[in-house]
Amino acid sequence: MESALIQQEAQRLYKSLGNITRLDGNKYSLEDCLRFAPLTRQINELKKEKNALILTHYYCTPEIIFGISDVVGDSYGLSKKAAAAAQDIIIFCGVSFMAQTAKLVNPTKKVFLPPNYAGCSLAQSITASEVSDLRKQYPKAQFICYINSTAEVKALCDVCVTSANVFDIVANSKYKQIVFLPDVFMAQNIDAFLQAKGINKEIISVGGTCCVHDKYTLKDIEVIKQKYPQAKIICHPECRKEVCQNSDFCGSTSAMLKYVKGNSSEVFAVLSERGIIAVLEQENPTKTFLPTGRTCAQMKLNKLEDILEILKDDTNIPEVKVEDKVAQNALKTIDAMFKGAEK
Repeated sequence: MESALIQQEAQRLYKSLGNITRLDGNKYSLEDCLRFAPLTRQINELKKEKNALILTHYYCTPEIIFGISDVVGDSYGLSKKAAAAAQDIIIFCGVSFMAQTAKLVNPTKKVFLPPNYAGCSLAQSITASEVSDLRKQYPKAQFICYINSTAEVKALCDVCVTSANVFDIVANSKYKQIVFLPDVFMAQNIDAFLQAKGINKEIISVGGTCCVHDKYTLKDIEVIKQKYPQAKIICHPECRKEVCQNSDFCGSTSAMLKYVKGNSSEVFAVLSERGIIAVLEQENPTKTFLPTGRTCAQMKLNKLEDILEILKDDTNIPEVKVEDKVAQNALKTIDAMFKGAEK
């Protein structure tokens, strides 16, 4: 009986994973799905029993995305789903700042990050003490933080943004001087966007870059155009300004998914984390996605085994916590983002 149920679960997985390319370039096989099936079957049973919600970022592995997730999305979409979650437990498959955000928007829930800790080069590129010093240096500026930042940094800013709403929120800001952190490449792209719209603002950028998106260069685009002149090149606004300006489309992860679905082209080069390609392949089975995606090692730390352990017994697994005073102030920036995105 158990063997038959695992076979059935493997067949279910294969329907979703069979068209998806693994990191080694091969497609997922039924044998792959048979390895995942005992884990996904237990997880899906236990999450109902424990009243748990599994939120997953697009950059996680396909077996998590298609095997056990209740909601798959980008940072903005997942933060909204976390805020509305009625379940007792939220398991956030992503990195630390994402799980922190889930705790901020729904503080009474138990929140877990499967790898316990998974970092982000952007979130680690600026500290709360540095933001405090900057506020003294620029007392009249509005401080806007990218969601890829710690709760402590969010607590010292005025509004939080994601790649899905950053351009509209900055354009609609009443401030003429804006300190944007911690993504310096996104700040450059914001500045270029404002100039193209004829909007006069001073953008002061402080922080670092995404360890995945900052690797793409203009040379990459030139090579793609030479080898695949028919390909549409799409990228994320965490990329360099010259990459964004020479791509066919630049937008958030959710915007890229929408662009591909509505575009008649058959070949795409995706300059982003390669996790998104799995979703693109599943949603667009007749289209080709070139092997241009780079990998975020931190996102790939999320494992089915760890998710199962949380659901079996979470008593000895550390919850995601945020100090009360930090949480109160950080939540204000998140609320400002929700309000700004709705305008």
